[in-house]
Amino acid sequence: MPLAFFVSSGLFLGWSLGANHASNAFGIAVATRVIKFSTAVIICAIFVIIGSIVDGYAGIGNLSNFSFSNGIRSAMGAFLVLFSAGLTVTIMTVLSFPVSTSQCVIGSILGWGFGCGMADFSMITKFVAAWVFTPIGAMAVGFLLCKGVEFLLSRYSPPLLMFDYIVRAGYYIAGIFSAYSLGANAVANATGIYVGVGLLEPFPAALLGGISIAVGALTYSKKVMFTIGEGITELSPLTGVLVVLSSALAVYFYALVGIPVSTSQAVVGAVIGAGLARGTNTVHLKMVRNILIAWFCTPTLAGMLTWGMALAYNARIGV
Repeated sequence: MPLAFFVSSGLFLGWSLGANHASNAFGIAVATRVIKFSTAVIICAIFVIIGSIVDGYAGIGNLSNFSFSNGIRSAMGAFLVLFSAGLTVTIMTVLSFPVSTSQCVIGSILGWGFGCGMADFSMITKFVAAWVFTPIGAMAVGFLLCKGVEFLLSRYSPPLLMFDYIVRAGYYIAGIFSAYSLGANAVANATGIYVGVGLLEPFPAALLGGISIAVGALTYSKKVMFTIGEGITELSPLTGVLVVLSSALAVYFYALVGIPVSTSQAVVGAVIGAGLARGTNTVHLKMVRNILIAWFCTPTLAGMLTWGMALAYNARIGV
């Protein structure tokens, strides 16, 4: 089969990832009407690609090694694992849940490992620790930034026109940084496995993965944007800037470390932190509960799908 066929499932996953996660960069800006949706997704697409090809290689290396140790040694294995992950993320996107693509991919890889009798848990502790500390860290940063800015504004109140200009500029800066961090951190989820099986070299993997994420942001990201921007807690324009900045800092840190984490978990953590800074009664706990359920269901569903595919594939080839 041609290379394009095997790579198509990763590009499908990248598309669904961009559709689901573009909200993390510009969802709040769009929901608060500071930036138009069309402008937001174009900027997001550009900087996702830049982040992928500049800072995406550490994550690609780690994920390709992890997939290889879990028995993904063939092009068809890589195709099925990423197809399962992409299908899971797409289902959650249609339901308007901002989910963790990194958890989905890791669950899918482990599902293949179980199906092949080669499940490798040697890196799980590192991945799980990152998943736990990403939302907690973003929540703490979001809380502290909101409290700090609140304190500063109580001491000095800038003119309204200047304040509006600062907020608008802040959304653009924070959104660009967040989109860059998304590409740097998440591109490994889309195409890192292909490097592990020798289908792609790191640069083509980063470029193709970044483009697929960008296309997803451009074509199908609007629904989840409003879930993030409006569904968890009401945000003032200034608070929204601080939330995006907090989540981007957490995600970029793990991009440098080389561990793909959930940008959704980071931004939800930051939004909750901002809500807590204003009082617990401002947080929509029902929406938070639904998102947490989706986070647990995502890797489980992806793992079960891939486990079944691995069993069927191995039975067919006589393994």
